[in-house]
Parts: sequence; structure tokens; C-alpha cells
Amino acid sequence: MQPKQHTCEGIIIHEDVVARVREFMPEGAQFYALSNLYKMFADSTRLKILWALSCECMCVCDLAFLLGMTKSAVSHQLKSLRLANLVRNEKQGKNVYYSLADCHVREMLENGLIHSSE
Repeated sequence: MQPKQHTCEGIIIHEDVVARVREFMPEGAQFYALSNLYKMFADSTRLKILWALSCECMCVCDLAFLLGMTKSAVSHQLKSLRLANLVRNEKQGKNVYYSLADCHVREMLENGLIHSSE
């Protein structure tokens, strides 16, 4: 016996369903931006940086020490995160401190962790 396939039998288009979904479907550019956002979450180093910044504002030196990385490597990741509007920086004297851009970033991290633990 073959396993049951989860596909439609024949060609039946439920135009009312398609129309309702199409009404709320974001534009292609929005999906492109969303996919770029998720790419930032596809790297464990960037996730560690984001998690650390969800706890405290930190400078590159602190992050490098925490993660056992070079300052250059951390700076490279922070630049990507900053360009994706996930982190922001603030200069205080000679130091630059990084923090999450907003509460949504923390929520995405927390929700992702909960989901991945299920």
C-alpha cells in the first residue's frame, strides 16, 4: 500500500480562498526584505551576539571576550547586524556600545528559541 499523498485530486481552484489570501499577501519586496532578515538569524555567531545584546549593552571587546572571537570577526558580524537594523550603536567617549535595535529583535530570539525547543 502506498502512503497517502497530501495533494489535490484533479484541478480544483477555490477562487474565494485564493482571493482572500491574495488580499492580505505582502508585496514581493516585503518577502525579499523578510528573507534577508531571516538570513541574519541563520548564523549561530550572530545569534550569540544578539542574545548577549538582549542581556546587556556591550562593546566589541566585551563581545569578543565572551564569544572567544577576535574583535575583527565580531565587528564584521556587528556591521551585518547593524545594516539589517537589528542592532544599534552609541559612542561613549572612545568606546562604541551596541544594543538591540528594538524589542522586536528580543521577541524574535525568544520565540525562535521556544519554537526550536518544542
